[in-house]
Amino acid sequence: MMTPTTCGTILLLLAAAAPLTAATPVRMPARVGACAMTTIRSVSSRLEDGAGKAVPDSGSAVTLANGVYGVSYDQIPAVDRSRRGDRALTCLVQLPKNCPPGDKRGRWYTTTNLRTMASWTLPDAQHMCGGA
Repeated sequence: MMTPTTCGTILLLLAAAAPLTAATPVRMPARVGACAMTTIRSVSSRLEDGAGKAVPDSGSAVTLANGVYGVSYDQIPAVDRSRRGDRALTCLVQLPKNCPPGDKRGRWYTTTNLRTMASWTLPDAQHMCGGA
């Protein structure tokens, strides 16, 4: 079993690795336990008004360069402290079950921002498969 110190050491080594460039392929983890290096593409509020402006205190949302999206009804400080371009490690931790055909919502990812060393676990949709 890995200790928090061991995990922290591994993340620091990943952060020191060669930088991601436009030529570096980024991929979305496809199976539970798979991880991928990526960067933060955007950090925003869960909701936007009709003019595209963030609605304060409506929750957090984050998009990664590899296509992973995370959203919460709550404000997640670790997400809110992230910045565009921050390197991140994201891992698929849960897949939805018993979903209608074609409804792939409900994947859960744990992401660690390698600049702040803060982590969060969020689903890829506000509603799980088969929901609203």
